[in-house]
Amino acid sequence: MSLEIQINNDIKEAMLARDSRKLNALRAIKAALLLEKTGKDVSSGEIPESIEIKLLQKLVKQRRESASIYSSQDRADLAEEEVYQASIIEKYLPQQLDEHELRIIIKEIIAETGAASVRDMGKVMGMATKKVAGKADNQVISGIVKELLG
Repeated sequence: MSLEIQINNDIKEAMLARDSRKLNALRAIKAALLLEKTGKDVSSGEIPESIEIKLLQKLVKQRRESASIYSSQDRADLAEEEVYQASIIEKYLPQQLDEHELRIIIKEIIAETGAASVRDMGKVMGMATKKVAGKADNQVISGIVKELLG
């Protein structure tokens, strides 16, 4: 089932359950999908899964950044809402890798590329982001790569 159909079905369920908080998060996803669908990169009308994953990751990142800003300004009510929306959006992302699994994958990539220093970080990051697309945050990947190559 495509993400768009799944989101539409979940919107209907949230409406029937009168769950306005969940409904707001789902509508944000739907709006982002519609904007992406009308963009110039999507000619067939279907959004590729890789773009959907990037879009969802972007939405989660935006919510987390907003929550941290609200927290720093002592607005716990708004921060809590952003965290809640991020948790709803994350449910549509693939299962995230834990740090141990990610380290193993990055070590394999380093061995494949023959990377020896931080100068080779670009090669490793390129392969790592393709291999674990949507399953790990790029900042976490970058931190592990720096640590292993440093």
